[in-house]
Amino acid sequence: MSVRAQVLESFSEAVKDGARKKSACEVLGINLRTIQRWRNNLRDDMRKNNRFSVSNALSKEEIKDVLEVICSPRFRDLSPNQIVPILAENGLYFASESTMYRILNREGLLKHRTRARAPERNKPEELKATGPNQVWSWDISYLRTYIHGVYMYLYLILDIWDRSIVGWDIHESENGSLAADLLRKSCMENGVISGELAVHNDNGGPMISCEFLSELSRWGRASYSRPGVSDDNPFSESMFRTCKYHPGYPQVFESVENACEWMAKFVKWYNYEHRHSGIGFVTPMQKRLGEDTAIMEKRIDTYKTAYALHPERWSRNTRRWKVVTEVILNPVNRKKDRQEIAA
Repeated sequence: MSVRAQVLESFSEAVKDGARKKSACEVLGINLRTIQRWRNNLRDDMRKNNRFSVSNALSKEEIKDVLEVICSPRFRDLSPNQIVPILAENGLYFASESTMYRILNREGLLKHRTRARAPERNKPEELKATGPNQVWSWDISYLRTYIHGVYMYLYLILDIWDRSIVGWDIHESENGSLAADLLRKSCMENGVISGELAVHNDNGGPMISCEFLSELSRWGRASYSRPGVSDDNPFSESMFRTCKYHPGYPQVFESVENACEWMAKFVKWYNYEHRHSGIGFVTPMQKRLGEDTAIMEKRIDTYKTAYALHPERWSRNTRRWKVVTEVILNPVNRKKDRQEIAA
């Protein structure tokens, strides 16, 4: 007697003895609709991951033949969707595409089986900043003009320690020489010590150009994002969003001079007025000049005084005003330092 027949017989006996159908199904671990379907149709159970055998399933020998074909030198770089038609042209049929996919998935072979597999990109190294001019992040962003399809390019360098904009420029093209000039100018203006700077960027043309890399070698080393992974350069991406969503940002610019004029005002506001959540709601320049310690102490004293006057207004401790002592780019544990990404 098959398993299905045994289940149906047990169900019928339970109902005959006075059990409710729903209760009998719960005891048997099966749905009432399944019992009804089995009574009307004696075909095998076609549910995914079912516990019962299927009469038309491939045998072990047939599965072995399918695996030999799929993993053969001729077909190991092809998908089942490509293999089945080729076999059919040669008068051969082993299994359907879906069956081949199920077999590959079960055997852990549902992936590229030779050098045709996609290249593996290692995560960028973790960079830690405990002070200014240790780790910079930079990128280039488009600026729209009144001519459709014609853009200007904003070159912007950010110090991740204090989120300050340490260098920027706007040009009509993306160029490695222009990037090298901006890096040299920014390093000299900010007093960067030669050999101690890490600069993180993506894999754009200016970033990997000979001119830029030659200039960077004087000041430190480069760190690169993985292709197509914007999260590897979160500080620059967040910076551009803050810039382009700033109140008063013009959607289009008339000229490079017009764009530079607006950008100069934005940089002044951002560095000296913008309270950044990632550094304890102080401005980038307050953090850069070390004024954040005194500011946090003042906030702590203010809250202590407020608590002493009305302790009943706090169900727990007062807010913790904490000085940020280190900033990490591409941390090993992203969740740990997710707050560092916000602008």
